[in-house]
Amino acid sequence: MNKRIILVGALFGIIGVILGAFGAHGLEGKVSATSLDNWKTAVSYQFYHTFAILYLSTFSRAKNGLINFSFITFTLGIILFSGSLYLLATREITQLSASFLGPITPLGGLCFILGWIGLFIATIRHK
Repeated sequence: MNKRIILVGALFGIIGVILGAFGAHGLEGKVSATSLDNWKTAVSYQFYHTFAILYLSTFSRAKNGLINFSFITFTLGIILFSGSLYLLATREITQLSASFLGPITPLGGLCFILGWIGLFIATIRHK
């Protein structure tokens, strides 16, 4: 197993639990229902891809470039997609101008898609 992949996955898991709890207990009543839904979406996608990253560690012995590609794109996806949604969801309390976030969220989604494609191809090629 690849220690780096497991450590990054574990870190995203820790952060996901903390942010999920913060959303449930710290944001309720302070942001709109839509913003809270955006927060929940960010946490959900962070966890889906945290589990995907941890799964990638089972391929680490293959030293497959596609597995590394998936690891990088899943990591970027969590940062860009979930990160931008966290910022968007808290605009009401942070007063953050979020116009720059518009193109960032879909780029994160594209990273997720590319990561899944990489994992798909790596699995087909794995002997």
